[in-house]
Order: sequence, then C-alpha cells, then structure tokens
Amino acid sequence: MLRRKPTRLELKLDDTEEFESVKKELESRKKQREEADVVGVAASSEIGGAAGGAEGKTREQMIHDRIGYKPHPKPNTLPSLFGNLSF
Repeated sequence: MLRRKPTRLELKLDDTEEFESVKKELESRKKQREEADVVGVAASSEIGGAAGGAEGKTREQMIHDRIGYKPHPKPNTLPSLFGNLSF
C-alpha cells in the first residue's frame, strides 16, 4: 500500500469568524427553545393542576394515562377460565 504525505490544514481568520457566528446562532436558538419549553411546562402544569389528580399518580400511571393503556387483570373465576358451560 502506498503511503501519502499528510494533508496540511490551514485555519484562516474567516473560518474562525464563521464558526463563532454559527455557534452564537445555535446558542440563541437553543435558549429560545428552552424558554418556550419553560413556558409550555408552566402552562401544562396549570392545566394539569386545574384538572386535578396529577400529583397523586405515580410515573407509571402517568405514562399509562398518556398512552391510553388501562391494565385490567382478568379474574380467576370458573366462568372466565372455562367459559359459560351449560349442559
């Protein structure tokens, strides 16, 4: 296999300025998004507080409510095990 000489990379002043501007723009977007999330969380907690019952639920129950899962165990009675047998 042939080996080539390492490529020389040069960092120019324009490159650093562009990097700083992109970095500031991303930080400002992130900050705006976080502020919007904080406002959204406050509004949803007020709505949840008005509905009531959110504080007493466990994390698992809150997830089940959110996805619509309602676990109902089947009773272990004879009709449920064998069906309605009529002779």
